[in-house]
Amino acid sequence: MSTQAVPGSHAPAPTFRSAARGRRGWVRRAFRNRMALAGAAMVAALMLLALFAPWITPARYDRTDFEAAWQFPSARHWMGTDGVGRDLYSRVVYGSRVSLLVGLSAQAIALGVGLPLGLAAGVLGGRMDFAVMRVVDALTAFPQLLFALLIMVVLGAGLGNILIAIGLRAWIPVCRLVRAQSLREREQEYAEAARAQGAGEVRIVLRHLLPNLLAPVIVAVTLGIPQAIFTEAALSFLGIGIKPPTPSWGQMVGEGVNAIRYYWHLALFPAVMIAVTMAGFVLWGDGLRDVLDPRAQGA
Repeated sequence: MSTQAVPGSHAPAPTFRSAARGRRGWVRRAFRNRMALAGAAMVAALMLLALFAPWITPARYDRTDFEAAWQFPSARHWMGTDGVGRDLYSRVVYGSRVSLLVGLSAQAIALGVGLPLGLAAGVLGGRMDFAVMRVVDALTAFPQLLFALLIMVVLGAGLGNILIAIGLRAWIPVCRLVRAQSLREREQEYAEAARAQGAGEVRIVLRHLLPNLLAPVIVAVTLGIPQAIFTEAALSFLGIGIKPPTPSWGQMVGEGVNAIRYYWHLALFPAVMIAVTMAGFVLWGDGLRDVLDPRAQGA
């Protein structure tokens, strides 16, 4: 990074590389990062599975066939059937839609609430910072799963209530991250140079602070998706999450645990999907952290 003098000031103003060169740099690092590629491939496969579910499954997830109940994996039923004859493969594939919907929606809420509150706390400071951080401290005192469990007990089972239960607390990591980054970035040389040139706080936030906050926020949101998916699976496992017959991996594991000694396939396949999904998003998030790390810009 080079510097140039600011008119009317002795403070140097930074000039950055072109946007195109910066994009080429992180794209090149992304293709060299095997962790990011592996995670992205797993996430892409999961999204394709959810998108094309009606065309790659032999039956609807709620179609019952009592004559085919309790069957083990076979050529006709790749993952077997459950106690009412529903095809387990179809239910596992359709369950990916629920997991992705919960994970992405929860992080959309987290971004929509946490980003503006974190910016307000970090840039405005004073009473705004005090009020936001006291709310954050109060909610952080409750473990995530316990907090979601309490909300679900009050609201009842259902997809909408799950999004509320997870979203009420999902914004906290984003808010704390954005606040911390804002406090640091607003004191950097480029922000001081912009103030010296007469730029207002709103312009500094939108033109300078916000672009520099995007990389860590993207990583935080990506890593928050598997946490939301795991919370939904845990709630459905306990019987207070997704309502049957809509399939959820956690719900399917909970139903299969009771018969796991005899029908091992009922809990195994949805549990494997939960593990693979969480591993994919974690690998992708960790890879993005390495790719978007500002210290690697010169690599």
